[in-house]
Amino acid sequence: MLAFLFPGQASQYVGMGRDLVATFPEARETFQEADDVLGFALSTLCFEGPEAELNLTANTQPAVLTHAVAAWRVLRRQGFAPGIVAGHSLGEYSALVAAGVLDFADAVRVVRRRGQYMQEAVAPGVGAMAAVLKLDAQTVTALCAEAEQDGELCRPANFNAPQQTVIAGHRPAVERATGLVRARKGRAIELPVSAPFHCPLMKPAEEKLARDLAELTFHPPQCAVVANVNAQPTTEAETARANLVAQVCAPVQWVASVQTLVTQGTTAFVEVGPKTVLTGLVRQIVPEAVTFQVESPQTLETFVAGMRLP
Repeated sequence: MLAFLFPGQASQYVGMGRDLVATFPEARETFQEADDVLGFALSTLCFEGPEAELNLTANTQPAVLTHAVAAWRVLRRQGFAPGIVAGHSLGEYSALVAAGVLDFADAVRVVRRRGQYMQEAVAPGVGAMAAVLKLDAQTVTALCAEAEQDGELCRPANFNAPQQTVIAGHRPAVERATGLVRARKGRAIELPVSAPFHCPLMKPAEEKLARDLAELTFHPPQCAVVANVNAQPTTEAETARANLVAQVCAPVQWVASVQTLVTQGTTAFVEVGPKTVLTGLVRQIVPEAVTFQVESPQTLETFVAGMRLP
């Protein structure tokens, strides 16, 4: 069974989707639809930049979603369909489009707002995020708790791989946590993000997004969708809606999600969208995994050739 994986924020780059659009009508139509829905040339921003504008959260989120959906539509026209899907943070929206739960127009519109809400939830400089390497998740969770003082939060935000956990919260608490990490011989890298995602500081964004999601039509999934918040597969529309609300403040359970995909019978993982971030994480979680990535005509050709092998 094929599992389609959809990337989240930080996978964007200037030029994303350009070759796909030049080659496949489905991709061209997808980017045009996004431009029409948003009322500005998202496609030009993806293809030409400027990079600083593409990296603004409110632009990044619809950009990554659009590229991922364009690549998925090309795969669908080629006759490939997932048996199960999952997405990392923002990528869960792309996964829900691929599973037939959300219409693309609704998804691109709501993730634009999601990006705006997340940007507005915490004043610039108040929050921070850092990637912690070379320590297990249990240790990192304990160090976050130790770093919390005077009402300042520090929480695990992404359980990305067995030795990679992203933390988020108030900047002083995150800085204390990174000091504790280094004292334990771990590695901590501050991330260049504009807000502390997937932690309780995002509560204002969660409340606004919940109202928007309540107005959208969610269709029954055509295949199971593994949710970020609990790594559980769902085939119910209302559960998918609730999961999107909950994931704003909850950590991304990516390690457990990949393990669920394996137990559900996945034989190959296909990362659909820009870059290979998720492919790298899958290989850390399941070293023997068969992986592909599709974001361009060249990577599509590699995937098709790989699928033809006995």
